[in-house]
This record gives sequence, structure tokens and C-alpha cells, in this order.
Amino acid sequence: MKSLSDYTTVIRADDSGTFVAYIPAIAGCHAWGQTPEEARTELVNVFEMIKEEYAESGISLPNDVKLAIANSS
Repeated sequence: MKSLSDYTTVIRADDSGTFVAYIPAIAGCHAWGQTPEEARTELVNVFEMIKEEYAESGISLPNDVKLAIANSS
């Protein structure tokens, strides 16, 4: 079974001054926090719940995605 470390995780500030953490490859796998660390901790909990739901349904977690980062220069 895949683990969180198998996925690209994005953590960024949102418009309200909090932080959002998410896994682009897994729909609905996102969490918020007052700090990047808090958002990441919450994401771990969300990932574990989603992983359990997939396992109970007999579905494999999706593969990770490759992110393209645009260069602003």
C-alpha cells in the first residue's frame, strides 16, 4: 500500500493567511492549518482516512502526478 511519502505534497499560503496542504494526485486530499507544519499534520490525517476508504472499497490509490513549475523569468 502506498504511503504519503510516495506523493508530491504542495503546501502554500492561501488568501486568508492560513496554509493549505494538498496532494494533487488524490482528489479531496487537502487540509488547512495556521502554519505550514499544522497544514501538513492535518494532511497526514486526511491521507490516512482516504487510504482507508480506498482499501475498504478495494481500489488502489492513484499514481503520483508530475508537476510542472513555470519559471517566472
